[in-house]
Amino acid sequence: MLGDAYLAIVQFIEQGGNVLYLIAIVTFLMWSLIFERAWYFAREHNAFVQVSMGVWEDRPERRSWSAHQVRDRIISEAAGKITGTLPLIQTCVTLCPLLGLLGTVTGMISVFDAMANQGGNARSMAAGVSMATIPTMCGMIASLSGLIGSTFVKRRVDREVELFEDHLTMDH
Repeated sequence: MLGDAYLAIVQFIEQGGNVLYLIAIVTFLMWSLIFERAWYFAREHNAFVQVSMGVWEDRPERRSWSAHQVRDRIISEAAGKITGTLPLIQTCVTLCPLLGLLGTVTGMISVFDAMANQGGNARSMAAGVSMATIPTMCGMIASLSGLIGSTFVKRRVDREVELFEDHLTMDH
């Protein structure tokens, strides 16, 4: 059963061409980073916020210009930590359909090569057409799945940064 699944995957990659390896690597990286952000929010975020807020709460005064600068620095550092790998996730989401288009171009080159060498033989052109369509489909599916994951991460990041800013009060 596991061997059948492996064989089906290998055949699918052969039909789609080597670009599918790149799409698979980028998709794996993208989802690893999405799960890393989920892990961060589930396990590390609260402790980080408590430590960062403690730095602010330990200040004797919070109204001067220098206190405002310290607050801005704390917020900026926290926003960077909370955001984490989100820009890289968004880059992977954008990169997947572009890699699919690269597969389309290489597949069309195969079609044109088959037409030039064999005079438009439909059977030889079919392999190139599948090499042109499968990577496009895979790139779009990978991108859409990553878009869903990155949207959840982006919303959580925006909400947590806003909450963090609100928690650093300026009283005293």
